[in-house]
Amino acid sequence: MKKGPWRITFDTNPDDCNLHCIMCEEHSVYSLCQVNRKKEGRPRRRMDIQLIRKILQEAQGSPLKEIIPSTMGEPLLFKQFEDVVDMCREFNVKMNLTTNGTFPKYGATKWAEKIVPVGSDVKISWNGATKETSEKIMVGSSFEKRLQNVKDFIAVRDRVANEGGNFCRVTFQLTFMEISLNELVDTIKLAASIGVNRIKGHHLWVFTQEMISQSLRKDAISIKKWNKVAQEAIETAKNLRLPNGDPILLENIYPLEESAIDELIVEGVCPFLGKEAWVSAEGRFNPCCAPDKDRKTLGDFGFMYDQSMENVFNSEKYQNLIHQYMHYPICRKCNMRKKQEDVDCQTQKMAGSQSSSK
Repeated sequence: MKKGPWRITFDTNPDDCNLHCIMCEEHSVYSLCQVNRKKEGRPRRRMDIQLIRKILQEAQGSPLKEIIPSTMGEPLLFKQFEDVVDMCREFNVKMNLTTNGTFPKYGATKWAEKIVPVGSDVKISWNGATKETSEKIMVGSSFEKRLQNVKDFIAVRDRVANEGGNFCRVTFQLTFMEISLNELVDTIKLAASIGVNRIKGHHLWVFTQEMISQSLRKDAISIKKWNKVAQEAIETAKNLRLPNGDPILLENIYPLEESAIDELIVEGVCPFLGKEAWVSAEGRFNPCCAPDKDRKTLGDFGFMYDQSMENVFNSEKYQNLIHQYMHYPICRKCNMRKKQEDVDCQTQKMAGSQSSSK
């Protein structure tokens, strides 16, 4: 089997979004990224659809099982998104989608009919269990409309699965912050009540001065508050069931050590290197999902127009990064590192998936 990632994220359209979430690197009301882009006369970044096709063609015979359209910006605004869906069928890969839940253009039901048959997981950005908190964080959104969208999407998902088709997991994707911390437990209850399978989250990446106070890792007091709520969330989830009787899954919700101010998990390992890959809208290979200016410090791995994923994964530069990433400050402070046993579990799942597909 060729070397390569089991999952690739394509940054299809990072400059296109219809919301202004406060924690977003690109589109936050506090961010200057889009302001500066317009001032400098730079066009919106949009990926060449033929580059996606090239990469998927070259990945045949590799471990690739999933692709993720842009997680920066709203991927459903990408004009050629339906072509990406078609390529999932053509190249026999699943789509793992992150969306803000507004479902522009077609609405939730029609999008579900297109996405669910090829979807492994649809992660809907969700922050808060109340209208007030949710709309303060996801500026420009309607809590009621997004909630109905989730219900409509799940109705299609359930119908397709009940008819013997593909089962597409639905996840609420959270950013852990001060503003929504006290609604975490109620968010889990809400998710379970409407059939959301999983709650997944990560601690805040701080991009602007205005967001420093929102970090739950900024000091010992914040960590203590997080730990109390995290433990309550874990206990609550044990007793919750989805409408079909399944338990709700939690990911990345656990108490932190005091050392998490500097390092999320002192013994944590990178879950991405050697396993996943990112391709920027311009075609640049990126080794992880860290903020763009930070991940560029990890090295220049070239553009995918003139090389394959196998070339990158076999390169000396990339292999050196795999073995030496903890020498880099961005990796030491990364809030995406995981416990070794969690990474091993994911690797085993993928190995099982590869075996069953042969």
